[in-house]
Amino acid sequence: MNAYMEQTEQYVLHTYNRFPVVLESGNGVYLKDTDGKEYLDFAAGIAVYALGYHYPGYDEALKSQIDKVMHTSNLYYNVPMGEAAEKLIKVSGMSKVFFTNSGAEAIEGAIKAARKYAWLKDGQADHEIIAMNHSFHGRSVGALSVTGNFHYQEAFRPLMGGVKFADFNDIASVKAQITDKTCAIIMETVQGEGGIYPADPAFLKEVRQICDEKDILLILDEIQCGMGRTGSMFAWQQYGAAPDIMTTAKALGCGVPVGAFVLNEKTAKASLVPGDHGTTYGGNPFACAAVSKVFDLFESEKIIEHVNEIAPYFEEKLDELMQKYDCITARRGKGLMQGLVIGNGVKVGDITKEALNHGLIVISAGSDVLRMVPPLIIEKQHVDEYVQKLSETIDILLK
Repeated sequence: MNAYMEQTEQYVLHTYNRFPVVLESGNGVYLKDTDGKEYLDFAAGIAVYALGYHYPGYDEALKSQIDKVMHTSNLYYNVPMGEAAEKLIKVSGMSKVFFTNSGAEAIEGAIKAARKYAWLKDGQADHEIIAMNHSFHGRSVGALSVTGNFHYQEAFRPLMGGVKFADFNDIASVKAQITDKTCAIIMETVQGEGGIYPADPAFLKEVRQICDEKDILLILDEIQCGMGRTGSMFAWQQYGAAPDIMTTAKALGCGVPVGAFVLNEKTAKASLVPGDHGTTYGGNPFACAAVSKVFDLFESEKIIEHVNEIAPYFEEKLDELMQKYDCITARRGKGLMQGLVIGNGVKVGDITKEALNHGLIVISAGSDVLRMVPPLIIEKQHVDEYVQKLSETIDILLK
């Protein structure tokens, strides 16, 4: 353990079991540690750095905003907020946005909007939300309450009440939980932390139909799977099942802490009003300048088109790895959000640790899935390099 690690362990609350690496700088799809060692980054800060590190034009936009003003408060208008909001609304086809500082905050806001919508209909405060087993929506109390993992919840009960859980991709399970009190159904369009499980198209469409019939709000969590990662700006756009409320974060700012919950017209007109929700930092000029520039770059650089060009090659190479190694038992995912199921005596945690020795950053999801969420700008040579480094890693573990 070097001096930087010792300093962190001494003064930072130990809530993460960190890898023994001190990352110091990045360029493109590579990171360097304080010893100068370079790593191919196929984690992207957990699906944050969609544009990689120091994408041309991104840094300059942020530096320019720093020279103007970084924060004003939501008591006043600021230029970047309106610009970022317009771009987000146009690409999502929704109606109104509330900017937050993180994905968990976006989930909290989405929950409040759904409950306020229901309260305005009948004046009752006993409404229920249906969430999915094996889901992950964050670690704040509201977000944790709709996270379908008892391990994360156990020490923090009692949590927010009125939450029921159904099985993802099982419409009968969802129907069994619906009552007259159900005000919302929340799910990730592609489950991330739970092990990279995309929603089944028929399942999502039927949930949408049920919500329409019963005036239940559909909340889709696009925090990890959104912003181009699956081959469309938001994953739900491939399903033909639009949400009433959507949450987004991570790659929304490509490194700057920012999130948002976005409402369709129906929900925006009948939910939160002044005094219902607020934030000191959310929507600040600095974060919104980042969001605005990200959308500009996605459009001018044709980022989503690139994802759709490179993803089939990536999937092909991952499938070849699965044929080569018995310890890789399955592949799941969409676009550049992929998971390899690891088994047959090999632990995914051992792969993520050993990979660092080979100059590769890759992370896990669930208990047995190797998760790949690289920058969306990767090229074929980076896929080839990834396959080589992962193969070297697995070969060492199999000796």
